[in-house]
Amino acid sequence: MTSDVVPLPGADPEPDDAELGRLFAAGHEQALAWAYERFAGQVHGMAVRAFGPGPDAEDVTQQVFVSAWTGRAGYRPEQGPLPAWLVGVCRHKIADTWARRDRQRRAAEAAITEARSAPDTTGPQVDAVVADRVLLLGELEQLGQPQRSIIELAFFEDLTHTQIADRTGLPLGTVKSHIRRTLERLRTRLEVDGAALHA
Repeated sequence: MTSDVVPLPGADPEPDDAELGRLFAAGHEQALAWAYERFAGQVHGMAVRAFGPGPDAEDVTQQVFVSAWTGRAGYRPEQGPLPAWLVGVCRHKIADTWARRDRQRRAAEAAITEARSAPDTTGPQVDAVVADRVLLLGELEQLGQPQRSIIELAFFEDLTHTQIADRTGLPLGTVKSHIRRTLERLRTRLEVDGAALHA
């Protein structure tokens, strides 16, 4: 009679880093949770060094693991350990966030410049789209994720709902509902301030 014990499903011991990398690349369901538990601190530390503690660092940390998981087909365990690959993903996300911040800053500056240079007439002083984007810039700071990223992709990168779903990995229906609910909240808030969003 053998003394070997067959482990129960879900009772597997945690793998070492090399095995975790292989499981992650293979799409093993538990691998993402193990990877997050083991490496999120390192990833978050990089994000904090880039942006300081706060929402941007938290967002980047979340984006790294979502992007790594959805793009795991691009990870080759034989070419390097999983944490090193995650560091590479994190560097890309940090660069993306800096680029997004720069786009927002330039959009705001352009809108302000256009507003100041508008002719003094009895008509509208600023193009409605420009005005909406200036208002949105301020309001976006109040949003949580993933709503903020979704609205930024819709307004600042002019992506379609389908493109946003592809970019974020979220279901199309979720993207549509987030946009609808977020715009309703923004419209209500701006109307309270006397600055309604244009339909």
